[in-house]
Amino acid sequence: MWHVSCTFKYLMEFSQRPFTVIWETTRACDLACLHCRAEANRWRSAGELAFADAQRLICDIKAFGLPYPIFVLTGGDPAKRPDIFDIIACAKAEGLRVAMTPSATPLITRDMVRRFAAAGLVRLALSLDGKDSPTHDGFRGVEGSFSRTLQILDWCREFGLETQIHTTVTRHVLGDLPAIEQIIGERGIKLWALFLLIAVGRAARPEIRRLNLNARQFESLFHWLYDLTKSAPFDVTPREGFHYRRVLLQRRAAELGISAEELLMNAAKKQWTPTELASSTQAARIVRAPLGVNDGKGVVFVSHQGDVQPSGFLNLVGGNIRSKSLTDIYRNSPLFLRVRDYSLIQGKCGVCEFKNICGGSRARAYTLTGDPMHSDPYCIYQPAAWKTRPRGNFGSQGQIKVTSQAPV
Repeated sequence: MWHVSCTFKYLMEFSQRPFTVIWETTRACDLACLHCRAEANRWRSAGELAFADAQRLICDIKAFGLPYPIFVLTGGDPAKRPDIFDIIACAKAEGLRVAMTPSATPLITRDMVRRFAAAGLVRLALSLDGKDSPTHDGFRGVEGSFSRTLQILDWCREFGLETQIHTTVTRHVLGDLPAIEQIIGERGIKLWALFLLIAVGRAARPEIRRLNLNARQFESLFHWLYDLTKSAPFDVTPREGFHYRRVLLQRRAAELGISAEELLMNAAKKQWTPTELASSTQAARIVRAPLGVNDGKGVVFVSHQGDVQPSGFLNLVGGNIRSKSLTDIYRNSPLFLRVRDYSLIQGKCGVCEFKNICGGSRARAYTLTGDPMHSDPYCIYQPAAWKTRPRGNFGSQGQIKVTSQAPV
């Protein structure tokens, strides 16, 4: 999720309004990333939402009421749309905070970065999937992407445009993370978001699925991230790794000399963000989404053709904005009501004491099991109620079957 300052953060009711609205502006992109969720190609689709549709979408976002969700323009590559500056300016004029995730290609020039800043873009995110050109460019499929990324970051700093870095964490980059951390720290980046691979789009191919971490590697990564939060000059968050919140609570409780259960109750009551929870001083840096945000619960994704999904990685559709308002779909569609109803989560996630601040990845559960309310197969934690359950209770997930590598 995007993390920006929000005066009203504690007033947000995620059954009624999302923290983030993500719009896939196009599936056109000049990169050829091995893991691309959108399976992007170089050409725009005739079925894309037009500028008039974008204006209606902006009005729909405003209809959620204050505090307005952060509006994220993604793709494909949003820079492939000639009207992207008009979209940013329109949203800003309506009072929305707008962020964008362009691709690091020759389309992004110094003048374009200047125009993004002038149009009112709040933050620009770029991907960094390796410590050097061979690793990053090999993953992104185009030579020169690594150096272009660093150049764009320099331009953003020149024009005062905030930036964040996205890294897709697979086996190919695991050893590069400390070096990427150093690059980020040297460039004044605000946030490092580490995406834990979901097998959709090109990432569903067997050769890419085999690059995924297993559940024990996830757990080790989470502990490394928690340690990093103590010293990094930027914020850190995993994406589709919601069980990091459980590790965060456990580690912080141990530091405070209290039980994780006590800290969990305080976290739920005060709606702490991960940044605040990990910080001993709780000094404000960048306000992040409160604990508990998940696919369809604080997050909503609109495809290039207007389909509304709980997230870009959870390929189930609750409606289309060409026929229904975004607010109606988010608040009332059976799909969104279901994924937000944590009483329906099965197996060990369903009885986990950390369920309400984690919830597991609904996208990963759906991709690996065919059921979005299944337990997240990539969490090693054994809840107390699960360990002591009578055999045969809590559903049939004692013997789960997944369609990829074994998760542990």
